[in-house]
Amino acid sequence: MLLDIENLTAHLPGAARPLLADVSLRVRTGEVVGLVGESGSGKSTTAKAVLRILPDEARATGRVLVDGADVLTMSGSRLREHRARTVAMVHQDPRSSLNPVRRVGDFLVERLVGAGSMDRRAARRRAVELLDTVGLPDPEQRIRQHPHEMSGGMLQRVVIAGALAAEPRLLLADEATSALDVTTQAEILTLLRELRAERDLGLLFITHDLHLAAAYCDRVYVMYAGRLVEEQQAGRLFTGARHPYTRGLLDCSPELGDTTRELRPIPGRPPSMAEHFTGCPFAQRCPYAEPECASWLPEPVPAEGGGSAACRRLSDLPVLAAHRPELSVQPAVEAAPAARSTS
Repeated sequence: MLLDIENLTAHLPGAARPLLADVSLRVRTGEVVGLVGESGSGKSTTAKAVLRILPDEARATGRVLVDGADVLTMSGSRLREHRARTVAMVHQDPRSSLNPVRRVGDFLVERLVGAGSMDRRAARRRAVELLDTVGLPDPEQRIRQHPHEMSGGMLQRVVIAGALAAEPRLLLADEATSALDVTTQAEILTLLRELRAERDLGLLFITHDLHLAAAYCDRVYVMYAGRLVEEQQAGRLFTGARHPYTRGLLDCSPELGDTTRELRPIPGRPPSMAEHFTGCPFAQRCPYAEPECASWLPEPVPAEGGGSAACRRLSDLPVLAAHRPELSVQPAVEAAPAARSTS
């Protein structure tokens, strides 16, 4: 197992509830695993725990195993090596990862030299190769440009090149395509898929888009208020979702094309860090909640047909009506050109 998170819990001083609560998640080599949920649900915090870049005051328990080594117990040179070589992260906004007054080549060369594997001359040659690998035209010219001279799609390719510089085994993509237009998004997704296959990477793909997660990932975890509430094979996400929260997300997700399906928003709002609860965090918004749900500690229950969901009423919930809106996303991802792009 490449990434194995076991019962990860993270607390902040003064917060009424944990940032993360008993999170258990796995990513195998060569697998794309999606992590979806509303803003503030803990998706990015989970990814940051893999690099151990949680807030300084946060207290974490559990285990975060990468290639069998527990990241939470690493220190000094071992932790630096882990961050530099084993795992890499691609953030939502590429401009936040780049210094606006320095050239793109400086970003890549420093990343390569910092990994300790080559001198600056060799690092520059390798930087050009990386830009070529991620599909940027004329990489010799691009390496001399500043971030403001490139589009968002081009900068995202630069950041991906930086993430691949030290040849990591695990890639964390945190909303890496949400700020891009649809065409560029499809090109970046195709690029990530090709790099995953060529390098046998494990990929944790964080997104708000359930349609995209169903089309792009092998498995999907759904997160709410710092807890994982469902795990499902991506191909069954729209036909076999079991947790009421996952169903609520599907009910308010628009689909491409003409449809008469009514969009039904989830009532209420997610709990803040100042709100304390002892039972299911979704109970106050759940249409199937019973009084016992307010004191039932969520734990995964195997679902019929595969996957699991943390719901005490799982066995008597009505079956989800089958529909397959993910098919409208799949062709866009598959059809994205692999050729070099200036977008």
